[in-house]
Amino acid sequence: MKNVLLFCLLAAPLAAFAQATPTPNRLDGSGLSPNAAQLPTPGRYGETEVDILGSYYQQSGNHSAVEGGIGSQHLTDTAPTILLNVPLDSTTRLAANVGIDYYTSASSDKIDQVMSSPSAADARIHADFGLARVLADKLTTVGLGAGVSKEYDYLSFNLLASWARASQDGNRQLSVSGQAFIDKITLITPAELRVGGTRNKNYGSDKRQSFTLSVVYAQVLSKRLQASISIEPVVQRGLLSTPFQRVYFFDSNPALGAPGALGTALAEVLPRLRYKYPASVRLTYYATDLVQLRGFYRFYNDNFGIRAHTFELEVPVKVTPFFTLYPFYRYHTQTAADYFAPYLQHSVKDEYFTSDYDLSAFSANKLGLGFRYAPLYGLGRFKTPFGGGKITKFKSLDVRYGYYRQSTGLTANIISANLAFTMP
Repeated sequence: MKNVLLFCLLAAPLAAFAQATPTPNRLDGSGLSPNAAQLPTPGRYGETEVDILGSYYQQSGNHSAVEGGIGSQHLTDTAPTILLNVPLDSTTRLAANVGIDYYTSASSDKIDQVMSSPSAADARIHADFGLARVLADKLTTVGLGAGVSKEYDYLSFNLLASWARASQDGNRQLSVSGQAFIDKITLITPAELRVGGTRNKNYGSDKRQSFTLSVVYAQVLSKRLQASISIEPVVQRGLLSTPFQRVYFFDSNPALGAPGALGTALAEVLPRLRYKYPASVRLTYYATDLVQLRGFYRFYNDNFGIRAHTFELEVPVKVTPFFTLYPFYRYHTQTAADYFAPYLQHSVKDEYFTSDYDLSAFSANKLGLGFRYAPLYGLGRFKTPFGGGKITKFKSLDVRYGYYRQSTGLTANIISANLAFTMP
């Protein structure tokens, strides 16, 4: 049971590499943001756990939403993150998740239609903090958290509350968490669409609120099989479109000029209310003492007209008592949103329109390999200058590589690493 619960909890913080606020379009993570209050408790009371994570992501494609569904999607992202889990006493822990994403983007560079413009590269900083406490019954855990994320075009704050209760025998657990995001978005539009000309920097702003609920039930079904089911509804309202993403139309009017020519685009427009309904099942089967099978399925539906299915299989194989390999495979398929059409396929009569291929119909495959090395006594021990002479243990090393390919032609490579330490 413990392995299933820790796996579910650890999956959320890793998503921090992608985003710290639920984006209007992406399905990844079903709109839930990682928060420090969701981190697992340390293995031993009195030990502080420190995880230093890093990832490098690179993608290529030719369906840039900034250019109306055409143009380069080349992007790189480097994302170092530090996770802290500090026990304050035998029942209370404080946790933090702090990091930065530094990215370069060919598509964002075309907001101004000038190569090497300031929008070509940027950084996002994020910090989440949480406090969790085990109640007197030793079966119930409650938590509170808050966080902030800042990028050049938005500022986001979030609040989280969580509750979890385990059964007396430890074979079942029900957890419920809710999170609210309050976002302020700068209305940076394409250069040719700015009122007052391209030099006008008085962009203005808009707001977005997102509310998420996560309900997870986990149970040990047998000595070898464990399972969990979850529902994660999301409600978003406010600005759900991206103001600097262009749409080009097959027809025109005097205000637009010739279809497809530079300057005839309009900025993407989407409804200001969205409901998401993800539900998932996760299974862990201990085939032998050396091999596990971890399966995952998620169904997704929303009021934009997207319906999606995601399947994932991971097979950890213990090569030695301390060295584990885990190949993984993920398949995703979805229908297109009602408001999506490719370049020059929209009509000016449409009320809502987007050429963002995140909202298109596509299938995608992701496969990769990871390894974990965790010797019984750690990889090494050393003194830190801020530890008062106490010994810090380098507990384990995880490295993971994945290759992603989408039917739209988008490809991506990502490599990530996790260095885990414990301090008395």
